[in-house]
Amino acid sequence: MNLGAAALTAATGLTGLGTVAAALTPARRRAGLVGATVAAAGVAGAVAGLSALAGQSWQAWWPWLLPLAGVRLAADPLSGWFLLLIGGVAAIVGVYTIGYAGSSGRGASSRGALAALPVFACAMLMVPVAASVSTFLLAWELMAASSLLLVLTEHRRRASVRSAAVWYAVMTQAGLVVILLGLVWLATACGGESFTAIRAAATDLPGWVRAGVFLLTAAGFAAKSGLVPLHPWLPRAHTEAPSHVSALMSSAMVKLGIYALIRVGMDLLGGGPAWWWLLLGASGALSALYGILQATLASDLKRLLAYSTCENAGLITLAVAAAGVLTALHRPALAGVALGAALLHALNHAAFKSLLFCCAGSVVHATGTRDLDRLGGLSKRMPVTTGLFTVGALAAAALPPGNGFVSEWLLIQSLVGGLSSTKVVIMIAAPTAVAVVALTAGIGVATFVKALGTGFLARPRGEGAAGAQESPAAMLAGMALAAAGCLVLALAPQITGPGLERVAGRLRMGSPLDGSGVTLRLNDIASTLAPAAIAGALVALLATVAVTARLLGRRRRAAVRAWDCGAGPLTARMEYTSTSFAEPLQRVFDRVIRPEQDVDVTHHVGSDYLVASVAYRREIPDRIEGRLYRPLLAAGRAWGRAARALATGSVHRYLTYMLVALLVVLMARVIR
Repeated sequence: MNLGAAALTAATGLTGLGTVAAALTPARRRAGLVGATVAAAGVAGAVAGLSALAGQSWQAWWPWLLPLAGVRLAADPLSGWFLLLIGGVAAIVGVYTIGYAGSSGRGASSRGALAALPVFACAMLMVPVAASVSTFLLAWELMAASSLLLVLTEHRRRASVRSAAVWYAVMTQAGLVVILLGLVWLATACGGESFTAIRAAATDLPGWVRAGVFLLTAAGFAAKSGLVPLHPWLPRAHTEAPSHVSALMSSAMVKLGIYALIRVGMDLLGGGPAWWWLLLGASGALSALYGILQATLASDLKRLLAYSTCENAGLITLAVAAAGVLTALHRPALAGVALGAALLHALNHAAFKSLLFCCAGSVVHATGTRDLDRLGGLSKRMPVTTGLFTVGALAAAALPPGNGFVSEWLLIQSLVGGLSSTKVVIMIAAPTAVAVVALTAGIGVATFVKALGTGFLARPRGEGAAGAQESPAAMLAGMALAAAGCLVLALAPQITGPGLERVAGRLRMGSPLDGSGVTLRLNDIASTLAPAAIAGALVALLATVAVTARLLGRRRRAAVRAWDCGAGPLTARMEYTSTSFAEPLQRVFDRVIRPEQDVDVTHHVGSDYLVASVAYRREIPDRIEGRLYRPLLAAGRAWGRAARALATGSVHRYLTYMLVALLVVLMARVIR
């Protein structure tokens, strides 16, 4: 047994230990023990990933463990990348859970919620190493079921949790159905369900079979990644789940949809025609734009972060699609750069989104609210959380020296390289994709300036924010680990070069970047980047400005009250709220988002001129949900009401149904 297999075995054992600890230990120790086992299992999973990325592949088969098919596991560099990602997030969340669940009086500290947490983490670790259709589907469904239980953690307190869980359950099971159809079809056509057998036979299948399998599985995997229009579950589930669960789902689980797209589309099917990937890229671009627009208008902090996940999942999918198109055009070097951008952005997003969701949990823990319009003033009351949120916001805004900037720069380089194609479709798609990435980056800056400025700076606008205190040490330690990951990936992204090279080689693409030295050099593209030098220059510039301002203003400094236009001291009511900050951007995209607004003016009794109060309400509905899903739900309800007429309770009618069905089957058999 090599290191990777041993580490994964240890992670599985730690999962069992954590589940037993959640069920048997007293409440005061439960969160600490479960959090420690999840963190340790995450470290073991990360070690297994590093082992696979280093070239230590392995396979295992237990025919007795699952009826008919057995359980097959295997690790290759692609598996290793996602094992590293999932393991790192699980380690962060495990440490964070010790403080979050241990100090929370909510359902996060219950036996059921803590027992499901290690199972969820282990199921996610099993998905990348599944090496057969049955094993993959088993791990996928275990991941979905355990995450659903975690989303339901606080269902007794809020009806919105139950609604979110219903949406999540329906969408994830519908996705499972189409994935099941696609993979079973593929296994049947190839004459075997192991990935090895499928890989050997898939390239000889008819084109329509391969296209059908790809479209079915891509739809299911896109639903798990929250791509538009299959996204409605994501902002609901991520918002209503406990924050440590939101971090796991957004940072790790969503990425497994991306993993599965790469595994099935590029590995098992061996790639495909350009139109496959153009369709996928269109979905990714739409998700990126729609997600960041909804995020910038959201006043709920966790909802903002959830829609930001839609945006980043769209960007990652766009990079995967670019790699597929460039492979179809026989440009493996550029395809490797695009794939490297996808994988690096997946890792970067895992780091900064786990940090941001944990910071959001810290805010909710301290204030009892996630409404940005009622926050503010947290920079003085929660300075550590504010500083860590700033690191995550810088990364999520894709500004240097944040780690999100590096991977988006890689994506743009691969798209710009595709402009040299002579195909008309690519000549149109490539600049459009560049424009999408640039627009999402610009709106993303406004989104996180809003979140940081209105949520953490200025004066508190609510009682919860005014009385906030810093979070427990374990929560801060988990957030600090995530921030450290962001900083390492921002300053030294070239350390990922060898791993990306092995993954690209496994998928028959060129090496994306040179992993040596301190400068990021793209192979076969005349473009370089020095993130550490950029960070050093920015720090030096800020230090120079600060020192110069202090020296020049030393003799003229005086404490005076801020200018208030003669209206008296400034109050929290005079500050920008989240809603007012986003209002100018809302006006720009009014025709797209179509917000619903209402002003309710209440007059004093007996007077039409004296105003007692003015209430303003604004709601940003999900237009895709309203146009697509509400008619489907209405049709389903109508069908259900019509079907009740068939179930009258009459035995004679039921026997008639059976007789008619039997006659239809016999007639079909005779005709055949």
